[in-house]
Amino acid sequence: MNTTAISSEKKEVNNMESQLKLQPFTFENVPSTRPMIIAGPCSAESEQQMVETATQLAAQGIKIFRAGIWKPRTRPGSFEGYGSAALPWMKSVKQATGMLTATEVANVRHVYEALKAGIDILWIGARTSVNPFAVQEIADALRGVDIPVLIKNPVNPDLELWIGAIERFYHAGVTRLAAGHRGFSSHEKLVYRNDPNWQIPIELRRRIPNIPMFVDPSHICGNRQYLGEICQKSMDLNYDGIIIESHINPDVAMSDAKQQLTPADLSVLLSKLVLRKEYADNNSLVTLEELRAQIDKLDDQLVDLLEKRMKVAEQIGVCKKENNIAILQTSRWDKIITKRLEEGAKKGLSAQFIETIFRSIHEESIDHQTKVMNEPKNGNK
Repeated sequence: MNTTAISSEKKEVNNMESQLKLQPFTFENVPSTRPMIIAGPCSAESEQQMVETATQLAAQGIKIFRAGIWKPRTRPGSFEGYGSAALPWMKSVKQATGMLTATEVANVRHVYEALKAGIDILWIGARTSVNPFAVQEIADALRGVDIPVLIKNPVNPDLELWIGAIERFYHAGVTRLAAGHRGFSSHEKLVYRNDPNWQIPIELRRRIPNIPMFVDPSHICGNRQYLGEICQKSMDLNYDGIIIESHINPDVAMSDAKQQLTPADLSVLLSKLVLRKEYADNNSLVTLEELRAQIDKLDDQLVDLLEKRMKVAEQIGVCKKENNIAILQTSRWDKIITKRLEEGAKKGLSAQFIETIFRSIHEESIDHQTKVMNEPKNGNK
């Protein structure tokens, strides 16, 4: 498998991503300082629960209230929200606190109902963004509507699907867009509910530099005890906002109780966040540039070493071809990865990092050896 081959058509599409002319994801009477906070319960459970939660959040200066009206659940029989019947409760929140309101929409009917109820911000959930047909239908329903839309990453770690969802709304004329990072499903057993897989949103930001990034720590963590560390990580990576679940009494919440915070606990969490500067000042710039020059030099050396390694792999391929030996030697690969994991651990390198790097090197080596194996003898075709 050659993972480096990119068609000219795909290159052209990728170049278009950085040209998306997005409008600012800002709101009247909402401070533009980082981080923008969108907070509220996972699900709208009652008018009283909504208004009480919103009142406590508003007292902390939070200006945007979120709640799930329609809740997509994995299994039938779980609480799937009160649907349109709960939309008047969002109006009550706005009347009582002056907060803007946000909710998830998963189909065209949800869009029409939310717009009719005066919802200010819509978000597209992970179970929807994974489906291009559903995304396109919602985007088409919003043609001509000036409303901000936050698009969460798909359930699976697929950057192209995420970018595709953003592009579908943009091409429908919705230009007040933001990306929501809520983690990715994984078959591996993790501390978190969903794998943050930070490199994917980092790459999204590289390809669409002007898109605002929000972290959804509630769905990444699945447990309130980890919310602080995920929020801090997002601030270290210069995210613009946080969309987080807050409930007046999380322990009795009708959905996702373990990952919700009381408004008071949320206030404590936010007070502990350390915000980093995006750019260095003059005093630190010289030091950074010197260190970056060292990094550039080391990166050049790494590329040179990788080239040399692949040349050796090609020689191995020639030897295997001449002696009719299969390319993949599982026992040899097992010895390589086991030894490198042991060496990496001694040098403070994570197992995930070492495994990712050497798996990629191994795949590239196989590609080079495969090319050698399939070369015709004596240049004959």
